[in-house]
Amino acid sequence: MPVPVPVPQQRGVPAAETPHGADLTVLVIEDDPAGSITGPELSAAAGTRVRIRTARNLTEAGRLLTDDVDCILLDLALPVPATNATATATATTTAPAAPDHRPEPAPGRADELAVLTHVLRIAPLHAVLVLTAQDDTELAAEAVRVGAQDYLFRGELDARVLSRAIRYAVERKRADLAQHQLTESGLRAQENARLERGLLPTPLLEGSDLSFAARYRPGRSRALLGGDFYDTVRTPDGTVHAMIGDVCGHGPDEAALGVELRIAWRALTLAGLCGDQLLSTLQQVLEHERQSEEIFATLCTVDIAPDGRRAGLCLAGHPAPLLARHGRPARLLPYEDGGPALGLLPRARWPRRQVELGAEWSLMMYTDGLIEGRVGAGSSQRLGQDGMVAMVNSRLEQGLAGEELLEAAVAEVRERHGGELTDDVAVLLLGRDPERIRRRGRSASRPGPVSTASPATAPAAASVQRPPLYGP
Repeated sequence: MPVPVPVPQQRGVPAAETPHGADLTVLVIEDDPAGSITGPELSAAAGTRVRIRTARNLTEAGRLLTDDVDCILLDLALPVPATNATATATATTTAPAAPDHRPEPAPGRADELAVLTHVLRIAPLHAVLVLTAQDDTELAAEAVRVGAQDYLFRGELDARVLSRAIRYAVERKRADLAQHQLTESGLRAQENARLERGLLPTPLLEGSDLSFAARYRPGRSRALLGGDFYDTVRTPDGTVHAMIGDVCGHGPDEAALGVELRIAWRALTLAGLCGDQLLSTLQQVLEHERQSEEIFATLCTVDIAPDGRRAGLCLAGHPAPLLARHGRPARLLPYEDGGPALGLLPRARWPRRQVELGAEWSLMMYTDGLIEGRVGAGSSQRLGQDGMVAMVNSRLEQGLAGEELLEAAVAEVRERHGGELTDDVAVLLLGRDPERIRRRGRSASRPGPVSTASPATAPAAASVQRPPLYGP
């Protein structure tokens, strides 16, 4: 059906100097090839170059529809072929298809809007402007509700109105696509956050007398998970196993590898492996899962005896833990017998060193992100292990312990650094307090209301929540 457009006076405005900027390409789908719409007419009204492509049916429209088309001008009176699947198959646009979330036409309007729904299906990323009869405003409004950007009446067209409507339709479509992408990005971010939170460890310490606290902060911006990883489990014989590690790098691949190593460590530990045998198996996991041979991981493992007074220590290129006994300053555990980081030497060995803990103690395991922060804004000096030991002893003298100790330590490191730390930080604190154990024993021996959980295990279960996260 022809679309009458009066011819206004031509304006000699170069496209590069037009206020609207870029050229426009319009695909007109109407059944009269002699329609009066021409490029020069719209170019003069729009103030920029407008190229016109004309299709007499949907099959031709499918062939002419390419990525450089800015707007489709569609006559709703165009007849729909009995088999319009051909047009869909011949569409040549290479842009990725957007998810089809458009509403269905109202009852009784599906046939009248069949040509529009077909065009929206083959051109989900293009602006669509529909033409309809002046006496059918309800159909025009329904077309916009279904997915068109705007409508025009055939009897009221002139070049200026049409050029303005095309511009509006193009910009509205761009805004719709941007909003859709923003919504999709937000949903993906929420899903990723839920996934990353689910990948953080939940320590298995039910039945243990030891206290547990942890802090975790990824170095990646807006991430919840980094290349640092840790875990703690209690095996059926009463031994508490703790581990902390660091995959070199800070990207999502390193974070994924850290999760794989943590899960493998937990499975191997629960299967009864320990020390050199466990670390050798973990190295095999690392070698199979890493993206390149340059990737390695440091690791520190501790297995604490059921009585809580001694432990076995294995170091794989990782900083030694910090031990604080009751009434004594904190000190680093020996690290001379440690082995190399996982992934460096094919047949490496990791000796297990026996450590006496005593009756009352706190053991802090950490990654290098805690000790590599600067000691002042703009300073090249790093905190280091000696600085960390002095900092922790200062906090211990203030009477801090457990969650409060970790909170204060991490906050002080960030403050000294002068802002956010660039590396991942993980800190794990295990402790044994005989007085706390006695109090809990007396509480468990008192008669109380019947509970489905054992009184002796309830406090331990309450203390093994996931650690709070430090956002960037």
